[in-house]
Amino acid sequence: MSSTSSKVGQLSLIRCPATIFMHALSYRYGTTMVTVFDSRFLFDDDNVETETSVQQKKVEKLVREEYDKFLAKANANMDEPDAQLSPTLSKTVHSHYLLSSLERLSNTYSTLDSSRSWMCYWALHSLRLLNCDIPEDLKTRIVKFLKSCKTHEGGYAGGPGQAAHLATTYAAVMALVTLKTDEALSSIDRKALRNFILSVKNKDGSFSLHKDGETDMRGAYCALAVATITNILDDEISTNTADWITTCQTYEGGFGSGISCEAHGGYTFCAMASLALLGKTNRAYIPTLLKWLANKQMRYEGGFQGRSNKLVDGCYSYWQAAIFPLIEFALQSENHWKDDYVKHLELFDWKALQMYTLVACQDPSGGLRDKPDKSRDLYHTCYALSGLSIAQDYATADDPNVGDGQNRLNRVNAVFNVCVAEEQRAKEYFANLID
Repeated sequence: MSSTSSKVGQLSLIRCPATIFMHALSYRYGTTMVTVFDSRFLFDDDNVETETSVQQKKVEKLVREEYDKFLAKANANMDEPDAQLSPTLSKTVHSHYLLSSLERLSNTYSTLDSSRSWMCYWALHSLRLLNCDIPEDLKTRIVKFLKSCKTHEGGYAGGPGQAAHLATTYAAVMALVTLKTDEALSSIDRKALRNFILSVKNKDGSFSLHKDGETDMRGAYCALAVATITNILDDEISTNTADWITTCQTYEGGFGSGISCEAHGGYTFCAMASLALLGKTNRAYIPTLLKWLANKQMRYEGGFQGRSNKLVDGCYSYWQAAIFPLIEFALQSENHWKDDYVKHLELFDWKALQMYTLVACQDPSGGLRDKPDKSRDLYHTCYALSGLSIAQDYATADDPNVGDGQNRLNRVNAVFNVCVAEEQRAKEYFANLID
């Protein structure tokens, strides 16, 4: 049997549990069929209680309580004109929370002084997903602040006067891309940026996150994403990186932060997105990756966990769900199937993910959270909304999203995690520059 046909055979086997899951239970809200919150999928500890099993049952109880609140509200409003039988994304309160956060943060954020460029990105990207306008004077002030985060090394720090770091460089560049103005894009010094990226590249193709700093998968992704979107990616930056990345795929199927590390959702996204940027997604072994990834979606809650035997977390709505389009593209580009009836794969339960986000992750005061007993924050708001956008892209005309069009977000580019319009604007801008 050829290697291609062998992979197809394995793929068909691992899709069977997902197919069963997709059709195990149906709740109908208006025209939307959803498979989620089925008591048959509650965690079974086989009468052996552990700390992990106690925490899992607690989360399931919290999610069920949120779902019951939604059902009670829906039933109470059923007789009203234009009653909504689907959970609604509270776009207005989320936008207010995000805009106010860009102006002033609470004291609880004081420990995140080294992540201020990240907070700009999280808030700005969330606002663009919600299609919320950003005041022009605020855009200018953000550009000025991010300029103050540029360092003599050529990268960006988390705040003024701090050291350059690949992660905060990614955050600053993507925040400037999200602003979508000439003022923002022209503030990026591409020559200095390239010098910084090369200064933290290692001979084996990996990247240190900062000078003399740790090396992990985030470094490769941040370097490649920034280089690609600013049109400075070349062989000197990319040499050996795909080779290093493939050594980090684990026996489970996901990728770790480095060689011989545990498979993790965030690092797996960074690995697959990096391979996509290099045009080498075929270097990953897809069958075991897809098996691991599909099993990270929690059967009862509908959201994703980041690692085996962990709890659901709203941020993995993006980190895990965004990998599926990359896998789908890899399989299609390698011609694993040619049947005309295969128009669109459903490799994860996108409706269940939407339900978890809308029912369990929204804070009534604005912003999104990890799970019902956690506080809202900019990080989870960003990645829960990004994951929701990814899930919405899986809908078809015959099988609409939860809430039909009322919850629709702007479309996100799964590789960069910026909205498609902003990504295209940046690529056009940098493609026309003559250095």
